Amino acid sequence: MKKGIIPAVTGLVAGVLASTVFFASTDVGPRSDANTSSTTKTNAEKVYVPFGEQDEYYLFASGGHSGQMFIYGVPSMRHIRTVPVFSQDSATGWGWSKESLELLGDYTWGDLHHPAFSETNGDYDGKWMFATDVANSRAAVMDLKTFTVKDIIEVPNTSGPHCAMFVTENTEYMFLPTRFSVPLGSAYASLDEYSSKYYGVMSAVQFDEEKEKLSIAWQVALPPWSYDLSDAGKGPSHGWAVVTTYNTEEATTNLEINASQADRDFIVLFNWKELEKMVAEGQYEEVNGQKIIFPSKHKGGIYLVPVAKSPHGVDVTPDGTRFIASGKLAPALTVFSFEKAFKAIENQEFSGEKYGIPILNYESVMEREVNPENALGPLHTQFDDKGMAYTTMFISSEIVKWDPNTGETLDRVPVQYSPGHSVAAEGDTVSPDGKYIVALNKIAKDSYLSVGPSHPESMQLIDLSGPKMEVIQSAPVNPEPHYAQMIKADKIKTIEVYDKDPNNPYAVYSQDQTRIERKGNEVHVYGIAMRSKFIFDAKAKRPDVIEVNEGDKVFVHLTNIDFDEDITHGFAINQYNLNIEVQPGQTSTVEFTANKAGTYPLYCTNFCSALHQEMSGYLLVKPKN
Repeated sequence: MKKGIIPAVTGLVAGVLASTVFFASTDVGPRSDANTSSTTKTNAEKVYVPFGEQDEYYLFASGGHSGQMFIYGVPSMRHIRTVPVFSQDSATGWGWSKESLELLGDYTWGDLHHPAFSETNGDYDGKWMFATDVANSRAAVMDLKTFTVKDIIEVPNTSGPHCAMFVTENTEYMFLPTRFSVPLGSAYASLDEYSSKYYGVMSAVQFDEEKEKLSIAWQVALPPWSYDLSDAGKGPSHGWAVVTTYNTEEATTNLEINASQADRDFIVLFNWKELEKMVAEGQYEEVNGQKIIFPSKHKGGIYLVPVAKSPHGVDVTPDGTRFIASGKLAPALTVFSFEKAFKAIENQEFSGEKYGIPILNYESVMEREVNPENALGPLHTQFDDKGMAYTTMFISSEIVKWDPNTGETLDRVPVQYSPGHSVAAEGDTVSPDGKYIVALNKIAKDSYLSVGPSHPESMQLIDLSGPKMEVIQSAPVNPEPHYAQMIKADKIKTIEVYDKDPNNPYAVYSQDQTRIERKGNEVHVYGIAMRSKFIFDAKAKRPDVIEVNEGDKVFVHLTNIDFDEDITHGFAINQYNLNIEVQPGQTSTVEFTANKAGTYPLYCTNFCSALHQEMSGYLLVKPKN
């Protein structure tokens, strides 16, 4: 074993992880009213948000294989919104409207991981939220004025961007490393050629705020390993970023064992400003329409830092001077110094190379190894306003507070159970708030009422304001909470209604503009929704009826002209598998083929007034014969 590398916990893969999970404690609160203590009542007061008042923070939690984003209020931990992103959602009509169908493309589901807020000077600016789809290699951007997705792109040459669309200090780039190495363009290649034809491509994605569009600026063909989590430098480390790797053994089967053979994996340390310059100078190859840097050919800007095997999180301290990582199977964490890394690069203190990428000497970059007593399975670290670190311990089921300056353990709190990630109040920015941290627990056990074999996982809110960390609230989550970010609520400025858009050719804002136009076998309906009726053609005998021929292609362009907050209308056609939602002032289009002759009621699906039931009409489809 290389000197200084943290040894793995013996037998964890085959033993602890395969069969038994050790819990530090399961006594995190009373189980019944009879045991309710004054302390619990105090905690209840801490999370109580009176009716009419609002939470201090928004918590954005990735919805994993639901494909959606879950929004919670903190400290109440109330689920206040589900935002559809990568999967269809019948409640809002996402995946049925023409606009959302174009964004979703050929996919009906996604696996949403690792949301990230846009940043200005290393702080959340409350404008945009980014996310990735592991299942179908996509990236998305959400407008925080409306909590709606504005763009989704597919990311070529990569497969499964798991480790986050992590954002640089001023949202210059969102970097998407990949979980699964594949041949470029996902072309066929035998696994016997894994080391020569497979790559772990990382994409540098840019966002045009004015056009509200994502695009791929360039890519890097990293070695055929798996890339897990990441973070961007800030302050003195601006322009740099770090990514964890695993399966540097390049196993192609039975990864649980074969990807944990070596005593170390690597952190990829890269200078994105230098890579950006290389691309500008033409140091890349164009493959499948993308500019790709190959480190074996285009030298510079990328380095490897040894770390204990199978690392998960890698987190940059708020002051940007250090990055912290650990192996999932290691009993300790490692604090690395950016300054030491920069000196080691300058002095070429390398211990070899992999695929043309220099490996920095561990001793040259490492500042200290931290060993919280009896803490096992360190995964992810967040920070408070005093610079203290909080690390989730998956195996010992706790969060440990410690001082990155000394390595001293300051506090610890048990959670239920097996936290993967955690999220502190703005805890990965240059200025964390330090009030709360939330444990995102992977295994629930007996936390809630039994709902069958599959129990909901949990998120637990921990108060950081007192002398000791204290669990003060818990909320069920389904599916498991993968990752989250927490932002001060007053940073997000939502709109109440959509403004009139004079450039939208499908929008109509008054009854006299409504009409039904036929173009061959296409029928375009320019209608309005208002309390409590639809008007598709104000001049017609029956203005709330759409009459078409069997086989017609029908486009219903519907504008909600109720410019009042909260007056949302739905539009559904009975037996036609269609439903969309139209917010105040918004215009949405639903497109379908009238392939079933007959009479089909249409109605508003979103309660809008006392006469909501009366808000209906008919689709009449004349038979061909």
